[in-house]
Amino acid sequence: MSIPKPGKPVRGSRSGVPLMALFDLLGKRWAMGVIWQLRGGPATFRALQEACESISPAVLNSRLKELREARFVCSTDEGYALTPLGVELSQLLEPFGAWAIDWAMEVAPEEAERWNELRRYRLAAAAPSGDTSSS
Repeated sequence: MSIPKPGKPVRGSRSGVPLMALFDLLGKRWAMGVIWQLRGGPATFRALQEACESISPAVLNSRLKELREARFVCSTDEGYALTPLGVELSQLLEPFGAWAIDWAMEVAPEEAERWNELRRYRLAAAAPSGDTSSS
């Protein structure tokens, strides 16, 4: 199994521009979901499968192999975990979450209450421990 690699043709780029290779890898079914679930710390295969809800064991196994090959995920005594590169990727993607809520308000305003609740949840999760201010 080979991951999309910079310098080789990938979906969206015959030249294999690094960003397009990354998007190709992250665009695979459940790749982002696995990274998202591992942001909170290591997880076993079964815990990942439960957290990702409808993922099949075969797909999860394939994504874990690819994410390990890409050096975003590693195996530990506690299960699977993000590598330092995977943590960095997760942190770089975090601002997209806030932007995506703004985008959702534009394209699905009928769900505004839901998006505002998600925004409050994200703000609370990002607040330092013990910070009860609501800025």
